Amino acid sequence: MRVISYGKGKRAVERSLREIDFAGLVEGVAYHPSPAAWEDEILYFLFLDRFSDAREFGGFSDNQGKPVTEPSGERNTPLFAPERDAGTADRESWFEAGRSWCGGTISGMKEKLGYLKRLGITAVWISPVFRQVTGSSDYHGYGIQNYLDVDPHFGTREELKDFVQAAHALGIRVILDIIINHAGDVFAYEGNMQYTYQDGRQWPVQGYRSRSGESGSIPFDVDVNADFDGAVWPVELQHASVWSRHGEIRNWDGFPEFLDGDFCTLKDVNLGEGLKDPSAAWDLQRRIREFRPSQALKDLSVIYKFWIAYTDIDGYRLDTVKHMEPGAVRYFATAVHEFAASIGKENFCIIGEITGGRSYAASILDNTGLDAALGINDIPDKLEFMIKGWRSPGNPDTEEQEGYFDLFRNSLLDNKHTRQWYGSHIVTMFDDHDQVGVKQKFRFAGDAPQSELLLPAALGLNLASSGIPCIYYGTEQAFNGADHRQGDDSWSDVFLRECMFGGRFGSRQSTGKHFFNEEHPVYRFVSDVAAIRKQRIELRRGRQYLRQVSATGYDGDFYYPQPMGGALRWVIAWSRIFADRETLCAVNTDTLQALRVYVVVDSSLHPPGSIMRCLYSTAEGTQHHDVTVETRQGSSVCITVPAAGFVIYG
Repeated sequence: MRVISYGKGKRAVERSLREIDFAGLVEGVAYHPSPAAWEDEILYFLFLDRFSDAREFGGFSDNQGKPVTEPSGERNTPLFAPERDAGTADRESWFEAGRSWCGGTISGMKEKLGYLKRLGITAVWISPVFRQVTGSSDYHGYGIQNYLDVDPHFGTREELKDFVQAAHALGIRVILDIIINHAGDVFAYEGNMQYTYQDGRQWPVQGYRSRSGESGSIPFDVDVNADFDGAVWPVELQHASVWSRHGEIRNWDGFPEFLDGDFCTLKDVNLGEGLKDPSAAWDLQRRIREFRPSQALKDLSVIYKFWIAYTDIDGYRLDTVKHMEPGAVRYFATAVHEFAASIGKENFCIIGEITGGRSYAASILDNTGLDAALGINDIPDKLEFMIKGWRSPGNPDTEEQEGYFDLFRNSLLDNKHTRQWYGSHIVTMFDDHDQVGVKQKFRFAGDAPQSELLLPAALGLNLASSGIPCIYYGTEQAFNGADHRQGDDSWSDVFLRECMFGGRFGSRQSTGKHFFNEEHPVYRFVSDVAAIRKQRIELRRGRQYLRQVSATGYDGDFYYPQPMGGALRWVIAWSRIFADRETLCAVNTDTLQALRVYVVVDSSLHPPGSIMRCLYSTAEGTQHHDVTVETRQGSSVCITVPAAGFVIYG
């Protein structure tokens, strides 16, 4: 490796893929093994720039469990106090601060591993760490300029490697967010014009940018191999053939525009040749058979093999799968899986961001070799708004896919080999950094005051129902970011990305106060439920059944709860069953009153006269009491679910 100067300091970073010594990287390394099943894990998605800058004190402990209580040196950010600090920032300057870099670092993230461990997290998914276009405000990480280096805002490659090692030591796996569909705004079209997609036309280019916004002064059509910050790296990606050069996408569902156009100003990579006939868009297998990978796709596959070998990461979250040919996704997934298996990571996980619905996601998973999907638009919608009382939980007596539980119950009908297929292939979450397709964006707790009361119910559903659960950073501290502007939705996603460490863009319109409060009631709730989930395999891998409930307990008066007059303020209960064990969970969507109901359970596992114990309740002092199974609708138990609450019986 050559020593290349990048601003302050010097680091060993390859400028060409030819310089990567894979044999030297893997020789003698005992790589961290993959989990037996990813549905056993609890994921935590954090925005690196918005998570920690290592300057916080008070409210949390270090990775060894020692309380960090006092300021020292640069550690000068105290814990947020809502009654004193909320709403104190000037809203305009606060919002402007959120539109650019805020200061989160890998070193800050590393020292919060203990915080995550005690929360119950077993796998952390990190937003892209790669070097962004010089001088850009791409704090989000999706505007890559150098695929072989870490952005200096975050730290160094060595720090990333050390972070993974420290995470593994605490039993936490690491998933990196990656992009192969596009790079950053690394070149300018002719005249620095903002061209848009027009019937596949390839637009003339000016040259590579030396820094963000520059008009394109670096030659585009030659193999540039000099020491400068502009263009794109490694050098193999500097050939003109790497880029599609079709201008920005305008019709996000137009085929093949959404495949070949630029993702806004981010420049589309030509991943290979595929069918362009819109009438064949549905035929994924034919598109895969006839796809021919480009050299750029092969080079990107080498790049992401390098990061596995170098850092010992456990998985990838693959961005914008919808905008890639399925043949490209298959080529990449195969290359990465084979390499990971060759170094002992037999269950290396590639999670695809697949917008476009559950059926499309299932088809992509089946045909490309991705391991799991997230970004399926109806899952967060149905999860969030069912808990808020505006969606049906579903109805197993019909074939309609109208409710949240319907999404997971028909895997056999969809020609999957097991009823649990969706549980092991779908990542479930509600808060998110993007919220594709939503204009005025808000976190779960951001739309109305009562929503914060329902956070434990939503998190309980997420953790104890089918799927691979993922928690978005800050949700465990009841972050309530929301865009309440009228008539303006520009930069709306900024409101979803508050800083855990405070800085100039802290949550709840605050500055200079951090949010790593291990005594926060939502943090404690997640920690408690995660511990029960770890103990009970049925909550991780079990079959799932929406249960009938009754206010009276009379036979024939049991039903699957449905909205009445457009609203559902009632108990929703479900069972998870694995082998001979059943665990019953329930939420109450009524924020004002506790509800006492009868709930059906499996009569072969819990015959009348048997006992079920309350393992958890959000009502203090009610845990660990027993209920007797009664002869009602076969077998049922009478339980009380607190207002806006969550309970577990087993």
